[in-house]
Amino acid sequence: DSTNKATGVRVIDKNTKETMDFTGRLVIVAASCLESTRLLLNSKSANRSNGAANSSGVVGHYFSEHVMGPGASGTLPSRKGTAPTNDDGRPQSTYIVRFRNVTDKHPGFIRGYGFQGASGAAEYPANAAETTGFGAAFKKTVRENYPARVNYSGFGEVLARKENRVFLDPAVKDAWGVPALKFDYTFGDNEKKMAADMADTAEEMLRAAGATDIVVRRNILTEGWSIHEMGTARMGNDPKTSVTNSFGQTHDIKNLFVVDGSIFVSASCQNPTWMIMALCWRAMYYVKDEMKRGNL
Repeated sequence: DSTNKATGVRVIDKNTKETMDFTGRLVIVAASCLESTRLLLNSKSANRSNGAANSSGVVGHYFSEHVMGPGASGTLPSRKGTAPTNDDGRPQSTYIVRFRNVTDKHPGFIRGYGFQGASGAAEYPANAAETTGFGAAFKKTVRENYPARVNYSGFGEVLARKENRVFLDPAVKDAWGVPALKFDYTFGDNEKKMAADMADTAEEMLRAAGATDIVVRRNILTEGWSIHEMGTARMGNDPKTSVTNSFGQTHDIKNLFVVDGSIFVSASCQNPTWMIMALCWRAMYYVKDEMKRGNL
């Protein structure tokens, strides 16, 4: 508190539960969104009763991910009955980039979604799970459709809303005595309307492609399913409404950086890993330059 700097990290031995402190010139947190947030919230001191780098009070808020589940699968007649190929590990999947709310405004929701598609003959014929029947006839149908099924699943943006949050559980602790996270998080109307459009559009595309035996999925997978956690230590220019600057440097503690998905301001609809890596790389160039200038 006297220097307003982070002095290091405290670790707990997994087996003995002995605590050890390691000091350092900088502390860079990259534990993934939820664990980084838990570290910040649990790092309390006399002057920081709500955790480190949290004078804004927004650490844990604006939690977002991707809404998943709706989509459709169908059989392509041109591939039915053809010889299966060894497609395990081959890049035979497809991706359809976001097309909603790019040029035209959709009347039901804002932002958008992309489709991740899969086809080909993997080691296990996934079409068997949705094929009815039994015995020889069932096996024959599975074999005929093995190379011919194509599937599209939507990945939609979840809006960053302040009420969607994670916070320290007042009662539950992990095996090492550290308070666990608790979730107050639900999909909103925008996500639900977007999910409905995912199912309709997936069906429309497959019918336009001439697919048969189309199975449409309309159910939304439960919150958290995407495991694409983002947004709980958001970046921004205003220390009153954000946790870090654009380089992941916390506003409150200049030698403390956060460089994972927690600093995102919006979720977009793509898998976030490459953006996390790019932001981390960018932050490290900034750290290097600031150290050369004597600012860190």
